[in-house]
Amino acid sequence: EGSGLGKDGQGMATPLVMKKTDVATGVITEGQKRQPAAAANQPAAKQPKPADAKSPARPPTRVVLLNNLVGAGEVDEDLEEETAEEAGKYGKLKRCVVKEIPGAPDIEAVRIFLEYERVEDATKAMIDMNGRYFGGRVV
Repeated sequence: EGSGLGKDGQGMATPLVMKKTDVATGVITEGQKRQPAAAANQPAAKQPKPADAKSPARPPTRVVLLNNLVGAGEVDEDLEEETAEEAGKYGKLKRCVVKEIPGAPDIEAVRIFLEYERVEDATKAMIDMNGRYFGGRVV
């Protein structure tokens, strides 16, 4: 059971609600106390996300890993240069390395590692590139 707003819980415990009285005016009244909704009653988008065992919470690093940019056998001589050029838009890129993993599923067969000089630049790149479409694939 929660308490009111304020340092000692002495303040408001229910919301204020604006009720219209006519087209141009209204009055502020005290609303009803909200009951916490059970997770089962919440829409899927509002339910808490389960912790993913594959991606434990870690501090951000200067390296970004791109998967599914291209599939197995689609690596060409220009891929590294083109990727480095695009990745350079987010900050100073130290290195771009393309590795093809034989026998891995197509979505993980080509791994592209981007190393930035600053964590902030890597974070910007990850936020922008994550979920981006490239050649009909979701990166």
